[in-house]
Amino acid sequence: MQQSFMNAFYKNFLGNSPEWYKLAIISFLVINPVLFFVVDPYIAGWALVIEFIFTLAMALKCYPLQPGGLLAIEAVAMGMTTPGQVMHEMILNFEVILLLIFMVAGIYFMKNLLLFLFTKIVTKVRSKVMVSLLFCFSGAFLSAFLDALTVIAVIISVAIGFYSVYHKVASGKDVLIEHDHTSDNELAEYSRNDLEQFRGYLRNLMMHAGVGTALGGVCTIVGEPQNLVIGQQAGWEFVEFAIRMSPVTIPVFFAGMLTCVLLEKFKWFGYGVALPENVYNILNEFDIAESEKRNTLDNAKLVIQGVIAIWLIVGLALHLAPVGIIGLSVIILATAFTGVTEEHQIGHAFEEALPFTALLAVFFAVVAVIVDQNLFTPVITWVLTYEGNMQLVMFYLANGFLSMVSDNVFVGTVYITEITKALAAGQITRDQFDLLAVAINTGTNLPSVATPNGQAAFLFLLTSALAPLIRLSYGRMVIMALPYTIVLTIVGLLAISTGQLSKYTEIFYENNIIQHHTAGPATKAPGGH
Repeated sequence: MQQSFMNAFYKNFLGNSPEWYKLAIISFLVINPVLFFVVDPYIAGWALVIEFIFTLAMALKCYPLQPGGLLAIEAVAMGMTTPGQVMHEMILNFEVILLLIFMVAGIYFMKNLLLFLFTKIVTKVRSKVMVSLLFCFSGAFLSAFLDALTVIAVIISVAIGFYSVYHKVASGKDVLIEHDHTSDNELAEYSRNDLEQFRGYLRNLMMHAGVGTALGGVCTIVGEPQNLVIGQQAGWEFVEFAIRMSPVTIPVFFAGMLTCVLLEKFKWFGYGVALPENVYNILNEFDIAESEKRNTLDNAKLVIQGVIAIWLIVGLALHLAPVGIIGLSVIILATAFTGVTEEHQIGHAFEEALPFTALLAVFFAVVAVIVDQNLFTPVITWVLTYEGNMQLVMFYLANGFLSMVSDNVFVGTVYITEITKALAAGQITRDQFDLLAVAINTGTNLPSVATPNGQAAFLFLLTSALAPLIRLSYGRMVIMALPYTIVLTIVGLLAISTGQLSKYTEIFYENNIIQHHTAGPATKAPGGH
């Protein structure tokens, strides 16, 4: 009886995760106290960081919140950091938490507008190159002002909708009849080739859109969670953040768009798959039918959502309120004027954001360990021995490499924390701090498109219901992202290494576009953190 109870306890631990993964996490939990109390706290701290990165890299085996959270709880229990320091990290980055809670939920209530726009792109634009460019550009533009996860979630909804409509018709059923679009058993033989081609077409669009979220996300303070962390530490608001990043982000953006066109034109790396004519006809007829069903109430909702989108962009650009508060205003406006009045309807909006918000809180616990154990101090000290542009290059490459295998929010938070400490200690000037902040932000955002581990939007796509339908595996994503990874990383590196960043920053100063920050970062912890 006792044996069966222990088996049940073990089976429940991390649910359906593979046996080897469960054993790995248990091993970490057993080894860490030995390393901390017997060997050396510094080694134990680094072991914890590596273990946490492992949970991020293995996110497809188990969501990192549970295993990463267990490691963080153990670290606090052992005394590697304190609950007070964890709380301090969370308060320091409270605006990021509000961004994830309120902004993502706010955009949830604007999905109809976004669905409408992306549907029109697919059905009204016949050129595959132009459709791909529009998806990439739309992903970039929306992610500059909204949340990349929400943007990619909307595009996934569009793709699943299109896939299910075609799959249903190709199976000989009316669009109104219930149908399992995950099974090809009822599919007519002559439709299978069209379906395979359609899958390739959707894979292309999803990857272009995913890269687009990275291209736009790097540009603004609200584009990615780590951007807000960096902007807060540097004391930059929306406009100043965008201007300081522009010497890197503008050439990278155009290089990304050009890459999109070339990949489609020359059909490299699995791109260039056209939309079959039969599929187009079915989707177009469906869109026409949906448009005819749309009544005055529906059209009024689209108009309201469009107005709210304008308020969102203006509010962020002019920094009329903190980002999270603007997100809260979007929730209130979008629900009040579109007929959403019940609690359970509003509750659904928070489902996408809260798991990642909880994971971010665990990030801050690990950051607290890094701070208290001074884990990154030797590395930062070594990098700071370089001078000028080479220092920027080293930070860019270090952040880029870690973001490929880990999570860019985690990496960005850790590095900006360390250079904040270096500034407080007088190791670097405020001007160099500003340049390093740009290198850290671009380093975490651009090379991270290499793998689904680095970009939350990519990971969300890979774990979505759409991925198996369009045969989008981890390996295929890495291969399709490779040309973008190479181009974005190199262009970003050239913009930093050739001195363009310093040159344009001086021009911005001379023309009073941005001001010198003679004081330290906007917020500092006790003791210089």
